[in-house]
Amino acid sequence: MNRLEQVFAEKKKVFISFITAGDPSLAMTKKLILTIVKAGAGIVEIGIPFSDPVAEGKVIQRANIRALSAGTTTDKIFDMLKETRQDTDVPFVFLTYANPIYAYGCEKFFARCKDVGVDGVIIPDTPFEEREEFLPFSKKYQVALVPLIAPTSKDRIKMIASQAEGYVYLVSSLGVTGIRSNITTDMKTIVEEVRKATNIPAAVGFGIAEPKQAYDMAKVSDGAIVGSAIEKIIEEYGEDSPKYVYEYVKKMTEAVEAAI
Repeated sequence: MNRLEQVFAEKKKVFISFITAGDPSLAMTKKLILTIVKAGAGIVEIGIPFSDPVAEGKVIQRANIRALSAGTTTDKIFDMLKETRQDTDVPFVFLTYANPIYAYGCEKFFARCKDVGVDGVIIPDTPFEEREEFLPFSKKYQVALVPLIAPTSKDRIKMIASQAEGYVYLVSSLGVTGIRSNITTDMKTIVEEVRKATNIPAAVGFGIAEPKQAYDMAKVSDGAIVGSAIEKIIEEYGEDSPKYVYEYVKKMTEAVEAAI
């Protein structure tokens, strides 16, 4: 059983936290990851900063700019995660775009993922039909290619879910990432469609910021994913952010786990 399978088997409902590597520094990213784990998150998604993050709203776009301005590189992120892995067994999942992987070299990228203990990779700008570009490398190095399913996927849900690895990332809202006051998509129906095609867990992301939203999304799925709300705390408090991130993640984790 790999780390992703194990966390869903143990926790049943999982809070998944996202942060951008290198914002405000890689040393702080390591500290934040361990803080997030201590607060109860079951999986940590880590964004590789990119100059054109097309799926991201303004909060995470700014985080990308800060990380790149601080000199963050993919190699430095791998080195930081190798150190961090010594202190935690919580699954790490990269969220990145196709271009940084191509620029780094596909085989080298997935080999380093395995080496440092990255369990999965999400590539938002790669349609399901084009995942074959990365699949030989992800399979070779046993790194899950985590798919996204959007409200517009409709007839493609079964096809995407049937080939899912790690978990299915369910996008709750149209558009880019960001905090939303209301999530109106019928996620229950989408989850039911996913369940018909796979036993792989499914978690909901995009727009979740409040414990009630996290609880509601976890109630109909296997977990909730939050990024922008955490990045907003990091943006506001910088080097002082870990204590505020801890309080927020603990509250959100409790809400998700209450949905069992």
